[in-house]
Amino acid sequence: MKIALGADHRGAVTGRALSAQLGAAGHEVLVVGEFSETPSDYPDVAFGVAEAVTDGRADRGILVCGTGIGASIAANKVRGARAALVHDEIGAELSRRHNDATVLCLAGDTITSDEAVGIVEVWLRTNFDGGRHERRVKKIQAIERGENPAALGNR
Repeated sequence: MKIALGADHRGAVTGRALSAQLGAAGHEVLVVGEFSETPSDYPDVAFGVAEAVTDGRADRGILVCGTGIGASIAANKVRGARAALVHDEIGAELSRRHNDATVLCLAGDTITSDEAVGIVEVWLRTNFDGGRHERRVKKIQAIERGENPAALGNR
């Protein structure tokens, strides 16, 4: 799988660990930005990762900033990206199974690199369940188009 990976300065250590883990697992890693402790702006990296996913250069994306909040907000502004802020393996699994998340956002300040590796492993191996969740993802896409999702009903 081709993974776009980016981190700001507060996620640099975790970003380096994830890059090594993903490469060792046989994934192609598209690094967006640098994994440097020099202050950087998470919106720049978030845009690059989300755009790589939505334009097809990457299958999925992973972002790490201090809390994961800013990266998640910024990535979700890119049309077609579904970024999920995740703190544990359960959230990783459900973000894929129920929401078909395409960008995983992690908090470099509150999870260890080892925890991040476990979260990423679960997230990458989990598929979207479809079914009733497909309807909800379609409603998210309607919102992106500026439409009222309720107009789609509950079918």
